[in-house]
Amino acid sequence: MLKLFKMLRPWTIPLVLTLAAVFAQSMSDLYLPKLMSDIVNRGISRGDTSYILSVGLRMLGVALLGSACAVSAGYLSSRVAVAFSARLRERIFSRVSGFSLHEFDLFGTPSLVTRSTNDVYQIQNALIMIQRMMLAAPITAVGGMIMAFRTDATLAWVIVAGIPFLGILVGTVATLGFPLFQGIQKKVDRINLMVRENLTGLRVVRAFNRTAYERERFQEANRDLMETAVRVNRIFAMLHPFMLLIMNATVVAILWFGSGLIDAEASTVGDMMAFMQYAMQILSSFIMASIMFIMVPRAQASAERINEVLDTVSDIADPESPARGDPARRGIVEFRDVSFSYHGAERPAAAGITFKTGPGETTAIIGSTGSGKTTLLSLIPRFYDASSGQVLLGGADVRSMSLADLRSRIGIVGQTATLFSGTVAENLRYGREDASDEEIVEALKASQSWDFVSAMEGGINAPIAQGGSNLSGGQKQRLAIARALVRPCEVYLFDDSFSALDFKTDAKLRAALAEKTRDATVIVVGQRVASIMGADRIVVLDEGKIAGIGTHGELYRDCPVYREIAESQLTREELA
Repeated sequence: MLKLFKMLRPWTIPLVLTLAAVFAQSMSDLYLPKLMSDIVNRGISRGDTSYILSVGLRMLGVALLGSACAVSAGYLSSRVAVAFSARLRERIFSRVSGFSLHEFDLFGTPSLVTRSTNDVYQIQNALIMIQRMMLAAPITAVGGMIMAFRTDATLAWVIVAGIPFLGILVGTVATLGFPLFQGIQKKVDRINLMVRENLTGLRVVRAFNRTAYERERFQEANRDLMETAVRVNRIFAMLHPFMLLIMNATVVAILWFGSGLIDAEASTVGDMMAFMQYAMQILSSFIMASIMFIMVPRAQASAERINEVLDTVSDIADPESPARGDPARRGIVEFRDVSFSYHGAERPAAAGITFKTGPGETTAIIGSTGSGKTTLLSLIPRFYDASSGQVLLGGADVRSMSLADLRSRIGIVGQTATLFSGTVAENLRYGREDASDEEIVEALKASQSWDFVSAMEGGINAPIAQGGSNLSGGQKQRLAIARALVRPCEVYLFDDSFSALDFKTDAKLRAALAEKTRDATVIVVGQRVASIMGADRIVVLDEGKIAGIGTHGELYRDCPVYREIAESQLTREELA
């Protein structure tokens, strides 16, 4: 947690002002009982009006000063905590944005969401309490003890006798509660995971009539979180009544011994009244400390989770001296004996991959499920880095290029068409903000999207719901292709991006793409043999290895793996 607090340096002045306001408030609280004691001890008579007014105005001034300091401390502490939380969320988002897919898999999306929201909120609350109470509690406790001993040293030992009991109580509760706070945050992760899965997979849940099953699964996770939270609250619920018991016992002891001292004329009523105020302030400081012990353990657990994210160094990083590649080899993609293994995998997802393609060529990659097709495409824009071998673009190893430069040369359409809330035009301008309306319409026509976009109310300014939920699967795929076409690139990667299209639309789209990308390198991952038969080069993958490279005719004749795939989809007449 202290590691995160180093980020508070930009707010040093507001922090100092907050602490100064808290100090002034504490001192004013300690001074008021002394003024009240002076009035009572003096003994008020009819001729003491000026004295009463003088002391009363001083008490009023001190009270107003304390109130003003309290308001200032509250305002400043909130401003600092909220600004710090905003900075922390920004740092987390910035770090997560640079993660490779491996780091995303390591943490999981629901956990990253929890760390960016709930965990940051816990630290924000703790920071407010630390600013308000961490200084106020010791000032009040120490200052109160000094004033108590100055007022009556004999009675002061009554307070001293009660402090160890309070310390033991607070320490025990904190020790028992901290492990449970860590468990709560992990169970919040699980709740977020289940909510996200159910919302994104709602159609599947309903299609298989598993609503009752998912509800029970969620209730189980929810119940687990509730039971942990209840255990925590039970522990801390004991804190307040036991502290009140100790405080009240201390007050009774003060009254008991104080009355004896007054009776023996060893003390005064005013001193005993002031002493009781000091005792309450001292014991209240321990209540403030107990609140800190409630807030800080949970914030500490959250801080550890956030530090895990901030301390994670991405596998993918820019080189110190980025390469640009050879302009004469613009758009040439080459795999040289490339192998890649996922973390913890038993065997490589790709092994010994070697092929080359360039501008004006279309290279198709086909293979059975799990053969490594998507993995191969992910190595080009460095979503992952090859375990061995080289992936080159324009003659330069992609690992020697800056990520911004590399990815600016590549247009990617993934397996899942992801659209953002906004308009059609805003989605298409995602990769190129200065694209004109004419260029957007041109890309829509090339992707066979213009017919349905022009029929939507607003045309290219028609609204797109979150995730494109107001569009069909085929429409989303075509808009994703249009988004890639809006930005001219050296290389276009299509990862099974035509799976939701009918054959007629597929044929028109491929013809338009051939014209639109004639000067670029095109690599297509396909599942349907009919859609890749016309490719200049087909790479056949089998269990992460190349089973064959060639044209459709060459592979059908010489590659058993390709022949088996082709004959499972098409008749011999169609393959002829």
